[in-house]
Amino acid sequence: MTIYSSKVFSGIGFRIEHSTGPEEKSNISEKKNWLVFIFQIMIGLLRRGDLPRWRRNGEGMKKAEIIVDKYYLTGKVDKRIFGSFIEHLGRAVYEGIYQENSPFADEQGMRKDVIDLVKELQVPIVRYPGGNFVSGYHWEDGVGPKSERPSKVDLAWSVIETNQFGLNEFADWAKKAGTQIMMAVNLGTRGPEEAKDVLEYCNFKGGTYYSDLRKKHGYEQPHDIKLWCLGNEMDGPWQMGHKTAKEYGRVAAETSRLMKFMDPTIETVACGSSSLTMDTFGYWEDEMLSECYDQVDYLSLHQYYGNASGDTADFLASSKGMDDFISGVVSICDAVKAKKHGKKQINLSFDEWNVWYHSNEQDKKLEKWVQAPHQLEDVYNFEDALLVGSMLITLLRHADRVKIACMAQLVNVIAPIMTSDTGAWRQTIFYPYMLTSVYGRGTVLNTQVLTPVYESRTYGEAPYLDSVCVWDEEKDTLTIFAVNKSLDEDMEVSCDLRQFEGYKIIEHIVLNNDNLQAVNTEAQPENVVPVKASAEYSKLDGGKLEAVFTKHSWNMIRLAK
Repeated sequence: MTIYSSKVFSGIGFRIEHSTGPEEKSNISEKKNWLVFIFQIMIGLLRRGDLPRWRRNGEGMKKAEIIVDKYYLTGKVDKRIFGSFIEHLGRAVYEGIYQENSPFADEQGMRKDVIDLVKELQVPIVRYPGGNFVSGYHWEDGVGPKSERPSKVDLAWSVIETNQFGLNEFADWAKKAGTQIMMAVNLGTRGPEEAKDVLEYCNFKGGTYYSDLRKKHGYEQPHDIKLWCLGNEMDGPWQMGHKTAKEYGRVAAETSRLMKFMDPTIETVACGSSSLTMDTFGYWEDEMLSECYDQVDYLSLHQYYGNASGDTADFLASSKGMDDFISGVVSICDAVKAKKHGKKQINLSFDEWNVWYHSNEQDKKLEKWVQAPHQLEDVYNFEDALLVGSMLITLLRHADRVKIACMAQLVNVIAPIMTSDTGAWRQTIFYPYMLTSVYGRGTVLNTQVLTPVYESRTYGEAPYLDSVCVWDEEKDTLTIFAVNKSLDEDMEVSCDLRQFEGYKIIEHIVLNNDNLQAVNTEAQPENVVPVKASAEYSKLDGGKLEAVFTKHSWNMIRLAK
């Protein structure tokens, strides 16, 4: 009797059939070895991204697939994931959002050109007033008559703070910019008592010392701030009043408890480790959360990436590091929950993230003890915009646990917006941030992405294609964000969208540039701008999407009924 069997090598697209009988038994081992050898070669090629010719449309074209199921959901997007950050640092406040003598300023000294760009970004929440700055800040110095406000030494950034812009001015600015406040309290040189006092000033209706003081300062109605950061990067030795995990955990617990006694409607964010590269990372989160888990609502994450070595492929793989970072912190939060037999879930606030490295050498030469110096003013290039686009995709893919995120920062200081005395302009990173913020609202679909990969120096195996799909069921829209990280090959991407019957392609937007180092400047503000892709780059036929993502490009495909 002859026995027939068939083997299908998944993802390769061919079938090998062979028969075995008594006459072949002596050769079966040799044949198996050859088959295993061939299979290993094919898998190795796929893992490296060197797809066989039959898996390409043509020379120089990679191929990938996005698998979408409209009922397989990651989670609803909290709009606060598109937040930003303003710190009393460099020209973020002074000459950034506030410049009294500017021709662009309104009657309060707020720069209207900056407000217009912030509205374009649709920033839902802005963290304030720091950052490192908050750990030595006395909020009382920035309220009341400006003529009575003291100028003080800021040890965080070695500058002089004039306090001509403070809490109330920021509240006014936030209203004009159409955003909410994420307020940070000083747990470095101060503690629970002062945090309670500023909450009373901001949120209490009246009839108490601090609420009446707010009214005396011209603000009859409470600011009603609902989100509060409990200090900043408290494990960092650069931080004023930095603490051990246990010390900070106890202070955070008591501060949050007192603040919620006064206003039970607020939410609080506890400080995670200052970055993934800290020696304290992991141990800090575990020990600190063990002290304050029941009193806080979110845990913060901070991480910046750079390309000082000039290795673009490795730099673009940083989003994989960010992905692993988030997953690791989620695991720690859930481990503490299990140890404490907790019922509530701690979600994440990734309230500092961006590319930051361009200005490092320049900042070493800065004069100390001046006002509002040109500090941390990174000029972003095109490859920075690619990574920012990937980082936004990463945040969205974790929408089930990342509920708040703040690009650090908003204006002039490592920022998407830059200003001068003669205008404001959009940096390269402005565009993926803006388009993702505007169109990335809805529910994130838990997609599977079949993509070739490459070996990065820092992060190991990294995908060439970064992608996420956001479905807005109410508006009947589906938006695909994607980055092709290949530096030399276009990529053909397929996606079965037959579950989205009646949807049509509205637009395919591409951010690309032949020069990875291209920048936007005041003189040439449109070197790097998004454009509409030609119709042949994305087609929907019979519910199946076929798109081409050009080499090193950020893409957004919008579909709607």
